[in-house]
Amino acid sequence: MKVAVLGAGVIGITTAHYLTEAGHEVTVIDRQPGPALETSFANAGEISPGYASPWAAPGIPAKALKWLVMEHAPLILRPKPDLAMARWLLSMLRNCTGRRYALNKSRMVRIAEYSRDELVALRQRLGLDYDHGSGGTLQLFRTQKQLDASARDMDVLDGFGMEYELLGRDGCIRAEPGLAASSDRFVGGLRLPGDETGDCRLFTQTLAQRLAEAGVEFHYGTPILGLSSEGGRITGARTGGGEITADAYVVALGSYSPCLVRPLGLHLPIYPVKGYSITLPVADPDRAPVSTLLDETYKIAITRLGSRIRVGGMAEISGFDRSLPPRRQATLLHSLNDLFPGSAASGESNFWCGFRPMTPDGPPIIGPTGIPNLFLNTGHGTLGWTMSCGSGHLIASMISGDPPPIDPTGLDITRYSS
Repeated sequence: MKVAVLGAGVIGITTAHYLTEAGHEVTVIDRQPGPALETSFANAGEISPGYASPWAAPGIPAKALKWLVMEHAPLILRPKPDLAMARWLLSMLRNCTGRRYALNKSRMVRIAEYSRDELVALRQRLGLDYDHGSGGTLQLFRTQKQLDASARDMDVLDGFGMEYELLGRDGCIRAEPGLAASSDRFVGGLRLPGDETGDCRLFTQTLAQRLAEAGVEFHYGTPILGLSSEGGRITGARTGGGEITADAYVVALGSYSPCLVRPLGLHLPIYPVKGYSITLPVADPDRAPVSTLLDETYKIAITRLGSRIRVGGMAEISGFDRSLPPRRQATLLHSLNDLFPGSAASGESNFWCGFRPMTPDGPPIIGPTGIPNLFLNTGHGTLGWTMSCGSGHLIASMISGDPPPIDPTGLDITRYSS
């Protein structure tokens, strides 16, 4: 079967890989001049199934009001006359109940855990190198209240049989020795030793190169203008370079997916939630992070990627605004320098932003649509890197008509029709 994958981020490229492994003839189309040049370009670098949680959770509305007035706010809301924004926010609020949180998290952890295992297998099978590490993730609590609240997360982790460690101050320093210089800034942490780290862009580009060598056809620098349909099926992808035809089509365009499928009568509740990152060279390895640390107060991840440190986070709800305000960079630097002083070289920080494709309930949208040869693999939010391999394998099995590798219940678009 000939399959067209629309999008060359980490989701599109992993989808193309598993489709190729299944024996399909694959074409990848993207408006950018190469793979991983948008949201996959400079994300936080963490692969953390245990922290695969919906943003919509009990208590979040009250917390959000406090975050909005913080000096280094993890949440930035810039209201505008945007119906899509209003609908998404209202739908997210409806999901801030204990019952919905538990259901949505179970769906997210299911795909994230499987994806982590698939990534390890893929790396070993192909011999991929992308500055990966297996040092786990440490969620750092600056206050006793945060530490006490972690009991709910540990209950969830127990339910999934996931390994974790609740650490005091000394335990956190043993896991991340660079924290010794800031021991008065935190009280404890929750560590997931099974988590990994890696450069998502390097992974995606390396895998795309392997696919090109295997015969996958890439159309870079090719804007996707729309999808043609006839007789209830997609007949082609209209692009700036002409129409590209296939037997099946996979939409993996992240935050741009809703716009493409809306003319077909499909409404995807995905909104672009802007995130920021900086990347700096390591100045002092003894002061730098060993793996990934999550600063719970500022919702910022600090990750070691070889000889670099990636600092990423924040959630800005402002539509497709690509501006880079200096105060956002200041928040990232504040978290890094407060916890790992002297770890990074000053100067050029490669300040960056990207649009995370967020669903209001949390899980991505993976599966078929009402159009027989149109499939979705999108809406992964902040967890595209964490969920990429599992999502790619799952959608490839659906297209091939094979038994799904995990239970796909609750991951397709039909969950929004009830």
